[in-house]
Amino acid sequence: MCCGRRVRAATAVAAAFIFCCPGLAAGPARAGDPEEARVIVFSGRDLWRNGAFTHTGLLVAPGGFEQDGLMLKTLYGAGVYRYYSGYLGGFVKGFEGQALVMPGWRHKRGNLETKVFFGLDLQHHRLWPADPGNRLSGHAVGLRFAAEFWYDLAPDMVVFGDLSLSSVATSSSGRIAFGRMAMEEMLGGFYLGPEVAYFGSDGYRHLRVGFHITSMKTEANEWSAAIGWAGDSEKRASPYVRLNLSTRIAND
Repeated sequence: MCCGRRVRAATAVAAAFIFCCPGLAAGPARAGDPEEARVIVFSGRDLWRNGAFTHTGLLVAPGGFEQDGLMLKTLYGAGVYRYYSGYLGGFVKGFEGQALVMPGWRHKRGNLETKVFFGLDLQHHRLWPADPGNRLSGHAVGLRFAAEFWYDLAPDMVVFGDLSLSSVATSSSGRIAFGRMAMEEMLGGFYLGPEVAYFGSDGYRHLRVGFHITSMKTEANEWSAAIGWAGDSEKRASPYVRLNLSTRIAND
Protein backbone atom coordinates (compact mmCIF):
# COMPACT_ATOMS: atom_id res chain seq x y z
CA MET A 1 0.00 0.00 0.00
CA CYS A 2 2.82 2.40 0.87
CA CYS A 3 4.49 1.83 -2.52
CA GLY A 4 1.19 2.45 -4.27
CA ARG A 5 0.80 5.79 -2.49
CA ARG A 6 4.33 6.81 -3.49
CA VAL A 7 3.90 6.11 -7.18
CA ARG A 8 0.47 7.79 -7.26
CA ALA A 9 2.04 10.79 -5.56
CA ALA A 10 4.94 10.87 -8.01
CA THR A 11 2.60 11.14 -10.98
CA ALA A 12 0.43 13.68 -9.17
CA VAL A 13 3.51 15.81 -8.68
CA ALA A 14 4.03 15.73 -12.47
CA ALA A 15 0.70 17.58 -12.73
CA ALA A 16 1.87 20.10 -10.17
CA PHE A 17 4.93 20.90 -12.31
CA ILE A 18 2.71 21.64 -15.29
CA PHE A 19 0.35 23.88 -13.34
CA CYS A 20 2.64 25.79 -11.03
CA CYS A 21 4.75 27.54 -13.67
CA PRO A 22 2.06 29.40 -15.64
CA GLY A 23 0.70 31.17 -12.63
CA LEU A 24 3.81 33.33 -12.57
CA ALA A 25 4.31 33.48 -16.31
CA ALA A 26 0.99 35.28 -16.48
CA GLY A 27 1.63 37.23 -13.31
CA PRO A 28 0.85 40.82 -12.37
CA ALA A 29 1.85 43.61 -14.71
CA ARG A 30 4.17 46.36 -13.61
CA ALA A 31 2.88 49.89 -13.60
CA GLY A 32 3.22 51.86 -16.77
CA ASP A 33 2.01 49.29 -19.34
CA PRO A 34 0.96 51.30 -22.41
CA GLU A 35 -2.08 49.16 -23.21
CA GLU A 36 -4.70 47.73 -20.89
CA ALA A 37 -4.84 44.32 -22.55
CA ARG A 38 -7.57 41.80 -21.83
CA VAL A 39 -5.80 38.61 -22.97
CA ILE A 40 -2.42 37.11 -22.02
CA VAL A 41 -0.97 34.17 -23.92
CA PHE A 42 1.56 32.26 -21.81
CA SER A 43 3.80 29.22 -22.14
CA GLY A 44 6.61 27.57 -20.26
CA ARG A 45 9.15 24.77 -19.94
CA ASP A 46 10.34 22.91 -16.84
CA LEU A 47 13.20 20.41 -16.65
CA TRP A 48 14.86 18.36 -13.93
CA ARG A 49 16.47 14.94 -13.65
CA ASN A 50 13.23 12.95 -13.61
CA GLY A 51 10.87 15.02 -15.72
CA ALA A 52 10.43 17.46 -18.59
CA PHE A 53 7.22 19.45 -19.01
CA THR A 54 5.72 22.09 -21.27
CA HIS A 55 2.50 24.10 -21.17
CA THR A 56 0.60 26.83 -22.97
CA GLY A 57 -2.56 28.72 -22.13
CA LEU A 58 -4.67 31.86 -22.03
CA LEU A 59 -5.53 34.25 -19.23
CA VAL A 60 -8.57 36.42 -20.02
CA ALA A 61 -9.72 39.46 -18.04
CA PRO A 62 -12.84 41.05 -19.64
CA GLY A 63 -12.38 44.26 -17.64
CA GLY A 64 -8.61 44.47 -18.11
CA PHE A 65 -5.74 43.30 -15.90
CA GLU A 66 -5.59 46.57 -13.98
CA GLN A 67 -9.21 46.26 -12.78
CA ASP A 68 -10.79 44.05 -10.13
CA GLY A 69 -13.14 41.48 -11.60
CA LEU A 70 -13.69 38.17 -13.33
CA MET A 71 -10.91 36.25 -15.05
CA LEU A 72 -10.62 32.94 -16.89
CA LYS A 73 -7.54 30.73 -17.10
CA THR A 74 -7.28 27.87 -19.59
CA LEU A 75 -4.21 25.69 -19.93
CA TYR A 76 -2.96 22.61 -21.73
CA GLY A 77 0.24 20.93 -20.59
CA ALA A 78 2.15 17.76 -21.36
CA GLY A 79 5.31 16.09 -20.14
CA VAL A 80 7.34 12.96 -19.59
CA TYR A 81 8.60 11.69 -16.25
CA ARG A 82 9.90 8.61 -14.49
CA TYR A 83 9.55 7.13 -11.02
CA TYR A 84 10.53 3.98 -9.14
CA SER A 85 7.68 1.51 -8.69
CA GLY A 86 7.89 -0.70 -5.64
CA TYR A 87 5.21 -2.90 -7.17
CA LEU A 88 7.33 -3.66 -10.26
CA GLY A 89 10.72 -3.31 -8.63
CA GLY A 90 12.02 -0.94 -11.30
CA PHE A 91 11.64 2.42 -13.00
CA VAL A 92 8.49 3.34 -14.92
CA LYS A 93 8.37 5.99 -17.64
CA GLY A 94 5.24 8.07 -17.96
CA PHE A 95 3.53 10.58 -20.23
CA GLU A 96 1.03 13.09 -18.90
CA GLY A 97 -1.42 15.42 -20.59
CA GLN A 98 -3.43 17.94 -18.60
CA ALA A 99 -6.16 20.49 -19.36
CA LEU A 100 -7.46 23.15 -16.96
CA VAL A 101 -10.46 25.44 -17.26
CA MET A 102 -10.73 27.73 -14.24
CA PRO A 103 -12.82 30.86 -13.75
CA GLY A 104 -11.35 33.27 -11.23
CA TRP A 105 -11.32 36.71 -9.66
CA ARG A 106 -8.67 39.43 -9.49
CA HIS A 107 -8.53 41.75 -6.45
CA LYS A 108 -6.09 44.59 -5.74
CA ARG A 109 -5.89 46.76 -2.62
CA GLY A 110 -2.94 49.03 -2.03
CA ASN A 111 0.30 47.18 -2.73
CA LEU A 112 -1.29 43.72 -2.70
CA GLU A 113 -2.74 41.98 -5.76
CA THR A 114 -4.40 38.55 -5.51
CA LYS A 115 -5.97 36.15 -8.01
CA VAL A 116 -8.13 33.15 -7.06
CA PHE A 117 -9.21 30.39 -9.47
CA PHE A 118 -11.37 27.28 -9.19
CA GLY A 119 -12.36 24.84 -11.91
CA LEU A 120 -11.92 21.60 -13.82
CA ASP A 121 -8.70 19.54 -13.81
CA LEU A 122 -8.48 16.87 -16.55
CA GLN A 123 -5.47 14.54 -16.69
CA HIS A 124 -4.35 11.56 -18.76
CA HIS A 125 -1.38 9.32 -17.92
CA ARG A 126 0.28 6.55 -19.93
CA LEU A 127 2.92 4.33 -18.34
CA TRP A 128 5.68 2.09 -19.76
CA PRO A 129 5.61 -0.63 -18.55
CA ALA A 130 2.06 -0.77 -17.21
CA ASP A 131 2.06 -0.34 -13.42
CA PRO A 132 -0.90 -1.96 -11.61
CA GLY A 133 0.20 -0.20 -8.43
CA ASN A 134 -0.52 3.25 -9.90
CA ARG A 135 -4.17 4.35 -9.94
CA LEU A 136 -3.37 7.42 -12.05
CA SER A 137 -2.77 5.37 -15.19
CA GLY A 138 -5.43 6.42 -17.71
CA HIS A 139 -7.92 9.27 -17.32
CA ALA A 140 -8.51 11.32 -14.17
CA VAL A 141 -11.08 14.07 -13.62
CA GLY A 142 -10.98 16.42 -10.65
CA LEU A 143 -11.31 19.93 -9.32
CA ARG A 144 -8.48 22.41 -8.77
CA PHE A 145 -8.19 25.50 -6.56
CA ALA A 146 -5.38 27.97 -7.22
CA ALA A 147 -4.35 31.33 -5.79
CA GLU A 148 -1.62 33.86 -6.65
CA PHE A 149 -0.38 36.99 -4.90
CA TRP A 150 2.01 39.86 -5.65
CA TYR A 151 3.02 42.38 -2.97
CA ASP A 152 5.17 45.48 -3.53
CA LEU A 153 7.35 45.77 -0.44
CA ALA A 154 9.00 48.93 -1.82
CA PRO A 155 9.33 50.63 -5.22
CA ASP A 156 12.15 48.21 -6.10
CA MET A 157 11.27 45.11 -4.01
CA VAL A 158 8.46 42.55 -4.30
CA VAL A 159 7.37 39.24 -2.80
CA PHE A 160 5.04 36.94 -4.72
CA GLY A 161 3.90 33.36 -4.94
CA ASP A 162 1.17 30.85 -5.72
CA LEU A 163 -0.70 27.90 -4.22
CA SER A 164 -2.50 25.02 -5.98
CA LEU A 165 -4.65 22.18 -4.60
CA SER A 166 -6.19 19.40 -6.71
CA SER A 167 -8.59 16.59 -5.89
CA VAL A 168 -6.65 14.34 -8.31
CA ALA A 169 -4.51 12.26 -5.90
CA THR A 170 -4.95 15.15 -3.40
CA SER A 171 -1.87 16.83 -4.85
CA SER A 172 -0.64 20.26 -3.80
CA SER A 173 2.02 22.75 -4.85
CA GLY A 174 3.25 26.15 -3.78
CA ARG A 175 5.96 28.69 -4.47
CA ILE A 176 7.16 31.88 -2.84
CA ALA A 177 9.80 34.26 -4.18
CA PHE A 178 11.45 37.54 -3.26
CA GLY A 179 12.66 39.92 -5.93
CA ARG A 180 14.63 43.14 -6.15
CA MET A 181 14.75 45.35 -9.23
CA ALA A 182 18.00 45.04 -11.19
CA MET A 183 19.46 46.65 -14.35
CA GLU A 184 16.56 49.08 -14.68
CA GLU A 185 18.52 51.61 -16.73
CA MET A 186 20.28 49.09 -18.98
CA LEU A 187 17.54 46.53 -19.82
CA GLY A 188 14.40 48.23 -18.56
CA GLY A 189 14.57 46.36 -15.27
CA PHE A 190 13.63 42.93 -13.97
CA TYR A 191 13.23 41.31 -10.57
CA LEU A 192 16.01 39.03 -9.32
CA GLY A 193 16.03 36.98 -6.14
CA PRO A 194 15.59 33.64 -4.34
CA GLU A 195 12.65 31.26 -4.63
CA VAL A 196 11.41 28.18 -2.79
CA ALA A 197 8.90 25.74 -4.33
CA TYR A 198 7.14 22.68 -2.95
CA PHE A 199 5.19 19.86 -4.65
CA GLY A 200 3.64 16.94 -2.83
CA SER A 201 0.97 14.37 -2.21
CA ASP A 202 0.37 11.47 0.15
CA GLY A 203 3.70 9.67 0.59
CA TYR A 204 5.79 11.98 -1.60
CA ARG A 205 7.53 15.37 -1.17
CA HIS A 206 9.51 17.49 -3.63
CA LEU A 207 11.38 20.67 -2.66
CA ARG A 208 13.21 23.25 -4.78
CA VAL A 209 15.49 26.11 -3.79
CA GLY A 210 16.86 28.45 -6.43
CA PHE A 211 17.03 31.90 -8.01
CA HIS A 212 14.62 33.53 -10.44
CA ILE A 213 14.48 36.37 -12.96
CA THR A 214 10.94 37.77 -13.32
CA SER A 215 9.29 40.46 -15.48
CA MET A 216 12.10 40.84 -18.01
CA LYS A 217 10.43 42.60 -20.95
CA THR A 218 11.35 42.55 -24.64
CA GLU A 219 8.88 44.46 -26.83
CA ALA A 220 5.44 42.85 -26.27
CA ASN A 221 6.83 39.82 -24.42
CA GLU A 222 7.65 39.23 -20.77
CA TRP A 223 10.13 36.54 -19.69
CA SER A 224 10.70 34.68 -16.45
CA ALA A 225 13.33 32.06 -15.67
CA ALA A 226 14.68 30.12 -12.71
CA ILE A 227 17.51 27.76 -11.89
CA GLY A 228 18.35 25.89 -8.72
CA TRP A 229 18.46 22.57 -6.91
CA ALA A 230 15.62 20.06 -6.50
CA GLY A 231 15.34 17.06 -4.20
CA ASP A 232 12.55 14.69 -3.21
CA SER A 233 11.55 12.20 -0.53
CA GLU A 234 12.83 9.35 -2.72
CA LYS A 235 16.35 10.77 -2.18
CA ARG A 236 16.72 11.86 -5.81
CA ALA A 237 18.28 15.25 -6.48
CA SER A 238 19.43 17.34 -9.44
CA PRO A 239 19.50 20.89 -10.83
CA TYR A 240 16.26 22.27 -12.28
CA VAL A 241 15.60 24.88 -14.97
CA ARG A 242 12.37 26.73 -15.72
CA LEU A 243 11.57 29.21 -18.49
CA ASN A 244 8.27 31.09 -18.98
CA LEU A 245 7.04 33.54 -21.60
CA SER A 246 3.88 35.65 -21.67
CA THR A 247 2.52 38.02 -24.30
CA ARG A 248 -0.18 40.61 -23.74
CA ILE A 249 -2.65 40.98 -26.60
CA ALA A 250 -3.16 44.75 -26.92
CA ASN A 251 -6.59 46.23 -27.58
CA ASP A 252 -7.25 47.55 -31.05
